[in-house]
Amino acid sequence: MSVLAAPWLRAPTVQRVCSVLEADGYRALFVGGCVRNTLLGAPVADLDLSTDAPPETVSALMRKAGIKVVPTGIDHGTVTAVIDGKPFEITTFRRDIETDGRRAVVRFSTDVADDARRRDFTMNALYCDRHGGIIDPLGALPDLRARRLRFVGDAGARVREDYLRILRFFRFFAWYADPDQGMDEDALDACARHSGGLAQISAERIGAEMRKLLAAPDPGRAALVMQASGVLQAILPGAAATALPLLVDLEQAEGLAADPLLRLAALGGEDVAARLRLPRKEARRLAALSEAARDGMGAGEAGYRLGATDGAGAIVLRAALIGAPLPPDTAAQVTRGAQALFPVKARDVMETRSGPEIGAALEAMEARWVASGFRLTREDLLGGLR
Repeated sequence: MSVLAAPWLRAPTVQRVCSVLEADGYRALFVGGCVRNTLLGAPVADLDLSTDAPPETVSALMRKAGIKVVPTGIDHGTVTAVIDGKPFEITTFRRDIETDGRRAVVRFSTDVADDARRRDFTMNALYCDRHGGIIDPLGALPDLRARRLRFVGDAGARVREDYLRILRFFRFFAWYADPDQGMDEDALDACARHSGGLAQISAERIGAEMRKLLAAPDPGRAALVMQASGVLQAILPGAAATALPLLVDLEQAEGLAADPLLRLAALGGEDVAARLRLPRKEARRLAALSEAARDGMGAGEAGYRLGATDGAGAIVLRAALIGAPLPPDTAAQVTRGAQALFPVKARDVMETRSGPEIGAALEAMEARWVASGFRLTREDLLGGLR
């Protein structure tokens, strides 16, 4: 048996939650992302467990041990145990009885293989016990080691069970697959054939999945295949992924952090904020980045109006959209703009202007000041006003 070596397995909270289940003869197996990421050498965020104990039994055992339990999804077999502030989602082995493309009706099981067969990708169907012993019911370990992304069983059946798996496929490819191997043909065919099913998925779920995809170190190839297969147009009509690979290259060259919203602006499309149900703050930021990049705003003005980070992002985005290199002094101009302070206040023009004229005068002076590279002084601007 292969053994997983991971610091998180040795944590007292991990050992305790497992021992509570095992003391009564039940299994406690870690599954999904924590096992996958540890084997790939990637960071581990959440620790999810599977067990053959029914959810009511899990709750009772945890409470008896003095552990807080939250019934986060008890109808689907999931409870959350909280030890020293650390949450552990514990889900009973289950198999799908009925699916409608969005959600499933499940039946609990005592067989880990049943649980593995209902998972989306083979690399997510790996388990380990608290000693690090790996349980691989479907023989998925070779796929993970090769960074080969495949659906469990029939790709079309997995997609029809939950159409959001189409976007998860591209997201997991961007994060975990070996791009040099290309995409699994059966998986890609299933995603393309069933892309219309994404219309059944809520905008919030699609938006969340797209942000996770675009947060990958390099989502360019995945997005290009999404476009070629019709998946991108199914969720964002009018969007195009052509500029995204160049944007990623420019981000890395300029030392900019991966920015999902900036990358979303590179895709474009119709009513993006509404189609992805973005929060209001994100929608405003997306609009500002897109407008600054597509309206040809200069680097200094972008820094002044959007700040150093988004100003740099907007200029990099514009270069990616038009396929042009960045001028060598771009970073300095953005920084200068971000640090500039408009030297005229409303009270400075109230002697000669009133009402709406005050705002119009300030706007005109600000435009002259920005066009001068922020060099015009307060006296220069007020002199022009008089």
